[in-house]
Formats: sequence, structure tokens, C-alpha cells
Amino acid sequence: MQESLQDRSGNSSAIGLVAIKGICEPAFARVREAFAANFDPSLATPEVGASFTLMRGEDVVVDLWGGYSDSARTRPWTADTIVNTYSTTKGIAAACLAVAESRGLIEYGAPVARYWPEFGANGKSLVTVETLLSHQAGLSGLREPLTIEDLFDWDAMVARLAAAEPLWEPGTKAGYHALTWGFLAGELIHRTDGRSLGRFLAEEVAGPLGAEFYIGVPEAVDPRVAEMIAPLGEPTQSLAEMSEVLKLTLLNPYVDPCVPNRRDFRAAELPALNGTGNANGIARIYAPFANGGSFQGVQVLSRDAIQRATRLRFQGTDINTGVEARWSAGFFGNNAKQWYGPNPDAFGHSGWGGSMGYADPVAGISLGYAPNQMDANLNGDPRGLRLVEAVYACLADS
Repeated sequence: MQESLQDRSGNSSAIGLVAIKGICEPAFARVREAFAANFDPSLATPEVGASFTLMRGEDVVVDLWGGYSDSARTRPWTADTIVNTYSTTKGIAAACLAVAESRGLIEYGAPVARYWPEFGANGKSLVTVETLLSHQAGLSGLREPLTIEDLFDWDAMVARLAAAEPLWEPGTKAGYHALTWGFLAGELIHRTDGRSLGRFLAEEVAGPLGAEFYIGVPEAVDPRVAEMIAPLGEPTQSLAEMSEVLKLTLLNPYVDPCVPNRRDFRAAELPALNGTGNANGIARIYAPFANGGSFQGVQVLSRDAIQRATRLRFQGTDINTGVEARWSAGFFGNNAKQWYGPNPDAFGHSGWGGSMGYADPVAGISLGYAPNQMDANLNGDPRGLRLVEAVYACLADS
């Protein structure tokens, strides 16, 4: 593809037929090329609009965006375009929990009921914070029928989860809590800090780091939110066999891929699935986790707190995703497919449709990727994998 790029002075340029803007240090030219290649219309899932950011140490070395923020391709993607990131939100929420733990608000080994007494009902009195955050609490779904609108009522949802009987014996297996994890994690923040997780994020993490990422989108920024575009075709990998647990997990309620285009969805705080931001915001939030707890002069948490947050709590086949999972206190550990590069100590979270964010403390990097055209691949979005491969090829040469 024909290529040129905005230089560090801010001049715009084009790659093929798509305007690509941002900055890219010369040593990371391959990342620029990979980002451009993702817009190739011959791909199974070409980009419509996206942003990608790579931070190395204290420096922003790649910060790119391009394409369009709507399916009609009438609104160019700009530097301040933000987009829903589905489960990439969970990693951002886990970062908030790590900060809370570093301040003594919670202990990973303590029973959840210490902070949230009602949670101890129906055999859950001994479930610990780390069991809950590592998807082992047996609460990946609820037995009573739910609608998407039920998710917008925080108090009712956390009351249902507190009263629920687990779907399996807690601590015996892990099953991805696709929707419910956010309520469980968020209520821990609410019970121990008094603020919602979205407000905690804004005031204690995103704000100090200069990161734009919301859990609960203010109406004032709505004009900058990109339209989510449903995946093309059927999923290219299946989940686990559609067991009763998986039905309750993913279909109660069913989440339409384009529901983030609704204002009521954006306004709600859903720390499992409605975080909204851009690649720069995601990478900034992970940056302290790649650099011993601080970034650009802002100390967010200690190195020891990072180690406690990222210690492995479960490794094995997740009964809901059907794949090998490595769960810490809410973060997804790097896997054999190297979603997060070649270093096994990298950790983060990816989202339905392709978004991702992670930290690699070995390489001292953090990155974020946020597209609006969702991909149907459930086991490693090829667009994100191309970007990650390019990052490490550049690091090897630098």
C-alpha cells in the first residue's frame, strides 16, 4: 500500500485511501505499516476506524489513528475519538482494584463478605477476593431471566449476585464471568471506598495519568464516541460446548454487539463491558504496570502491589471459553498464542470485537488498541496480533 504518515509536527498524510494520523518513531516503522495494512479492504475484517498506541518507558513512541468513526464513513476518526472496548474494560477495572489493594482498602486473600456482608449468602461466606476476581466464584450467570435493561440497575444486580447460589463450587474451576464480573469487582470498590468504580477510575487512575477512559460515559462526550459495527460473519472459533452454565453466562441477557450505540448503555457503569476510550487512554493506564508503578512522574501504586495483583491464581481450561486461561486478580495472563507478545509475564485484557490493552514489564512497554469494526474471531484478533508482532520485531531491532 502507498504510505506516508503524519510526522511529529502534526502534519496529516494518507496511506492508500485511508487517512492515517499521529506519531511514530522511526524505529517503530513496522508498527505503522501493520496499522496501515489493517485497513486493506481485501482482509476478512478490514478496519473502518481504529487507534493504536505504544508506550516504552516514559515515552509515547507510537500513537496512531485513522479511518472513520461511523459505518457510513462520513465522520473521520480523530485524535479524540473514543469507542466502546467491551471486555478490555475488565483489565482497566482490575487496575483500579490493584490501586485499591495497594492503599489497604482490600486484601486479595480476605473473604468478600468481610467488605460486602450480604455476599456471604448461599454458601459464599468463604469466597475470597482473589477467587472472585479470577473468575472462580461460580457467579458467571444468574438463574433468573434478565434483560439488557436489568444491567443498568446497579443496586438490583449486586443484590441478585449477593443472594445467588453459585453455579459451581467456588474455587474448584474457573468460568469466565463475561457480564457479572464487573458488578462483583465494582461493588468491592463501592463497599470499601464509597465511590463507584467509574468514579474511582476517573479520580484516582485515569485523571492523574491523563488518560481518557470512562466507565459510564458523560453525555457531553457523546459526539466523540465512535459507532460500534457488528462482526462480519460467524465466529471463527467456538467457545466451550454450550452448557447450561454457558447459556446463563452469555445469553442471560444476550448482548447485541451494537448495544454500545445506545445512550442508556453508555451512561451505565458496567465495568465488565462498557469501558469507552481510545488506545492512548488504555496504554496510559497500563503504563505504570510496565514501569514499577509510576509513569511520567505520577506514582499510581507500588512495585510490590503490581506483583500481588498479577500473581497467578488459576491456570487451566476455562469452562466457559474452552481455552487455556491464566487468571490473576482480574488480569488475563499471556497465553500460548502470545496475544501479548513473547514474554510470559505480560498481562492485560482483550475485548469482544478486537480491542486490547496490556503491560509487559520485561520489555517496559504498554499498549492499547481500539477499533470500531468488530472482528468475529474469538481467539486472537488477527489485526491485533499483527500489531503485537510488529511491536516486538521493532524492539528486537532497537
